[in-house]
Order: sequence, then C-alpha cells, then structure tokens
Amino acid sequence: MDHYDLVVIGSGPAGQKAAIAAAKLGKKAAVIERRDMVGGVCINTGTIPSKTMREAVLYLTGLNQRELYGQSYRLKTDITVGDLSARTSHVVGKEIDVIQNQLSRNRVALLIGNARFLGPHEIEVESTGGDHKNITFDHAVIAVGTKPARPASVEFDGATIVDSDQILGMNRVPQSMVVVGAGVIGIEYASMFAALGTKVTVVERRVSMLDFVDREIVEALQYQLRDRGVTFRFGESVKMVEKHTSGTVTILESGKKIPADTVLYSAGRQGVTEELGVAAAGLEGDNRGRLEVNDCFRTAVPHIYAVGDVIGFPALASTAMEQGRRAAYDAFGEPVGETDSSKHPIGIYSIPEISFVGKTEDELTAANVPFEVGVARYRELARGAIMGDAYGMLKLLVDAQDRSILGVHVFGSNAAELVHIGQTVMGCGGTVDYLVDAVFNYPTLAEGYKVAALDAVNKMRAIARVTGAGNGYELGAE
Repeated sequence: MDHYDLVVIGSGPAGQKAAIAAAKLGKKAAVIERRDMVGGVCINTGTIPSKTMREAVLYLTGLNQRELYGQSYRLKTDITVGDLSARTSHVVGKEIDVIQNQLSRNRVALLIGNARFLGPHEIEVESTGGDHKNITFDHAVIAVGTKPARPASVEFDGATIVDSDQILGMNRVPQSMVVVGAGVIGIEYASMFAALGTKVTVVERRVSMLDFVDREIVEALQYQLRDRGVTFRFGESVKMVEKHTSGTVTILESGKKIPADTVLYSAGRQGVTEELGVAAAGLEGDNRGRLEVNDCFRTAVPHIYAVGDVIGFPALASTAMEQGRRAAYDAFGEPVGETDSSKHPIGIYSIPEISFVGKTEDELTAANVPFEVGVARYRELARGAIMGDAYGMLKLLVDAQDRSILGVHVFGSNAAELVHIGQTVMGCGGTVDYLVDAVFNYPTLAEGYKVAALDAVNKMRAIARVTGAGNGYELGAE
C-alpha cells in the first residue's frame, strides 16, 4: 500500500497549489482526480470555459467596437455554438496540458479515479475500469469543489432546461432564455447571451442582485443589461417550468408566465463531500455539502484540511489557490505570512465586467466611517475613447481622516486587471496622496487612478477650505 505525506482530493486551483506546495517542501504528494476532470471544475466546466466563452462573445459580436463603428457592427452575423466552443476547447486543452506538466515536473503523483475515505488515514481510489487501490496518508486536503444545486422539482435535460455545467454543451444559441438566479454565475451568463442577441429574463427571489457589490456599480451594470434587452423580475420565485415541443414556459409564484427557448438554473452550488464518504474520516458536511474549517483551513479532524469552493464564500479560483498553499504549509509547519482577506479582490466577468477590493459605500456608511469618493470615468480618459468604452468607471473610497484607501471599485473594460493597482496600494498601507503624485503611462485606463485620486482630494480640500483646516492635507486635524 502506497503511503503519502499529503494526499489532495481534487485537481482544481486549490488542489494543484496544495500538492505543489508540499512537493516544494520535499514531501511525497499525490493528487486524486477523475479521468475526465483533470483541472477540476475550474478548467472543465467553470471558470476557464465560461471566461473563454465570454472572450469569444466579445470578439465575434464586436460589442466593444460599436461605440466607434455603430450599433450594427458585428464581426460575424450568425454566431453558432460551434464558433464559441472552438475557442473554449482549445483553451481548456492547453490548460489541462499545463496542469499535468506542472504536477509531473514537481513529482506529484496523479492518481486517476474516484476517491472515498475508508478511515481518517486511508483512502480508496476506484479507477474507471473498476480497479481499486488503497493508499494511506499523514495529511489530506479536500479540494473537490462543488456542483450546481438542482431543485428536485426541475426536470433538467441539458438542452431546454440546463444548469451552469450543461450550458456550455447546448447545441444552439437560443433566441430567448430565462435565467433563474441573479448571483455571479447567473448574471455572467445572462450578460453573455444578451450580447449574442438572446432575449434574456432574469428571475431572482431577492429584491436586488449582487448585494455584496457597491450599489452604484450594480446600478451601472443593470442599466447596461437593460439597454441590451435584459428583463429583471426581482422578488419573484419560480413555481414550475413546463416543457413543450416549441420551448418552455416558466411559471412564477405570482402567476406570471415567461415563454423561452431555454431555462438556465443558477440557484447556488452544492459540495460533493457526500460522494467522498467523509463520515468515515470523522467529518460531516452541512446541508450544502460544505465543510467547516478554521483560519488554517483545518477541519474538525486536525490532519485533514479543506480548501476552495467546498468551504464556501468567496468560492473564487484566486482565493482557492492561496488557501491550498497555506493549508500545505500549515500541515508541515512551514511559516506563512499574515493575510487580510478583506483586501482580496473579487472579479465578476459579466459584460461589462466588475472588480473590487475593500469596502463598499454602504458598508462604510453603516459603520459610521467618514469617507470621500473619487471617480474617474472612462469617457474622460484618452484610452477609454480609443477603446470605445464610454460607460466604464473607476471609484476610490478614501478615509477622510487618515487618507487611506478603503475601497476600489471598477466597472468596465479590464476591470479585473485594473483593480490590482488599488489592491497593492491598500496592501502596502498607501494613501490617496501616493496616487495623486504617481505618474501613469498615457494613454492608459490605469491613469484613472490619478484622476479619481485628484477628484477625492479636491473634494477634501474644499471641505478643509470651508472649515479652515488649512490646505486640505490636514483634513480631520481640527
């Protein structure tokens, strides 16, 4: 029976980094993964395929060029699923190859099969052919991710009624679609299909969407989506979905009926811990199959860790990678620096995209923290005009007393890239004055940081002038 210092179940971003971190420490590590899922949900059905599809949509529809060439501009008139999947298949194949190469290069064993705990230090690996192999371990990391939550009352068929894993396998671009759930995944797909010309209706039982995002940014996204024909039904719940030969009819609890070619259910995610037999290891998942961990990502069984989507929010590939690395370091007593999760960025790859780090205006207001807002709009930046982005914006939230950056919120082109400048300033304890004095390449969108910083400082200076606080750099000193 093979024995490993660390066994990782799942080869997604969290699992990869945990196994490689252990290998770099000189430990014997193994990753267990199903044959058709090397790279995990992230590579095969989640992050990478959906973001690749997004790039294909933007390219083929010419959406980003319409400000310059007119609203009728399109690179391709009749866009098919084949057009979208060709790019997706290429990228997924390359990423899987990269992952396998990284594991091999670091001498991490890749065990193909389904894992099941037999005890707190033993796992059975069942291959596709039915062969069984038992292995033992000192430490384990559960990084199995999640799958779409499926209501028992809904008849999923992968064609007319689909979940977020099945949507990439549809055989055509629907003319109309109902998206059930206005979370991150639902909104991302709603915006993509709206860009393709699909008539989209979003049904959400809550009275708003993306409650953790700054309200001004959410309102800007809703405006853009409505402008592309998206209809929002907030405060509504789905009673049932009827399938007919010519499509579907979604019936809401309020009695409304919405006809559509396709219904996408995006009603949360479910951990797959039950399939692992975690009870045999002394663990128990919650009603969503998620595992509870401490700050070091240890579960109730100290030598077993859990990382990534299976432990819940924020369920991002970026944070999962860091969780995996930290779990491996903790397992083998390797020191790891402090991390402030409040300064981890969040990216939402809708069209247009959103990214932010730090606090929102509502959070600061609720906490009675005095702050000032600085805004830069893409239409005022030369690079914004060059790119044809007239709606984007970058917003800074600045502490009115110590001038530190409390939050950075970006909406529009390259938002997920731009946010890292603000993240770095915040992480290093910088103030708005650094951004005021910094020189950025011209023309760039990054220049928006200086514009927004000046906007905030000028507002603070105006207050200081009225209150007699001096030149505006001593605001709060009176």
